[in-house]
Amino acid sequence: MPKLSIVVPCYNEQESIPLFYPAVEKVVNKMPVEVEYWFVNDGSADKTLDELRKLHQQNPDKVHYVSFSRNFGKEAGLYAGLEATTGDYVVVMDVDLQDPPEYLPIMYKYISTGEYDCVGMRRTDRTGEAKVKSFLSDKFYDVINKISDTKIVNGARDYRMMTRQMVNAVLSLKEYNRFSKGIFNWVGFKTKYLPYKNVQRVAGTTDWSTWKLFKYAMDGITDFSEAPLSIATWIGGMSAFLSILGLIFVIVRRIIEPSSSAFGWASMVCIMLLLGGLQLMCIGIVGKYIGKIYMQTKQRPIYIVKEKK
Repeated sequence: MPKLSIVVPCYNEQESIPLFYPAVEKVVNKMPVEVEYWFVNDGSADKTLDELRKLHQQNPDKVHYVSFSRNFGKEAGLYAGLEATTGDYVVVMDVDLQDPPEYLPIMYKYISTGEYDCVGMRRTDRTGEAKVKSFLSDKFYDVINKISDTKIVNGARDYRMMTRQMVNAVLSLKEYNRFSKGIFNWVGFKTKYLPYKNVQRVAGTTDWSTWKLFKYAMDGITDFSEAPLSIATWIGGMSAFLSILGLIFVIVRRIIEPSSSAFGWASMVCIMLLLGGLQLMCIGIVGKYIGKIYMQTKQRPIYIVKEKK
């Protein structure tokens, strides 16, 4: 019988875990697969670890968990969960049940035919989300798909079922700064997306603020596109070109009208501030890439395990 591994990253989800497990069990018990769960406690500050210990004690052969020494982020939790799995197929799910378990049999039906290497879920709406967050999310997909060779489907979730071959390919990428939505697409393999309507959390509150999502989006753009560096180069080139034109204009005007005075210190200060701001912005873009190189060369582990069962 094929084995299905379920990876569930958790951060401050003490309220969701007791609801998640029975809801998923109700579905997978009807599927022709052997199931194992790998919960990853990402340095939670609440009683998430206690809930996982309790769940493991009740189902020691089926439920397992990895607990980090501190919070390393969802990407690290996802990577740790994938590393721990032993199944022929691996599915990634959020513990808040925003990833509907009832789609698991449909995903398995498609992937078990051998026609697909991955079956993912794609939200068709963002009902319940703040309008600003929804707007920024849509624009992120528009931007990254225009500037990157790695295309990401708008609304695609981490919720997906993958073959062991694809999981091994994802794990072979040892980069420290990870953006899984991009990695899943970068490794290739044939993927089918199933549409579904947005589902609200069953309990607790999300830790993903608009600012955190913005930072995550910036990481995704810099991880999978060199366009920001090209933009910085163009800005620098245009600034230099305009400065040369301005210098020529001043010289010619001085020759034509020897008695003419300068435009004034205010305009000069504005020009200096503009050029200085553009330079700092370009340096910041370059620094972002250098920072990623710096972290990668340190060869620090993606996560540190404190407890594993």
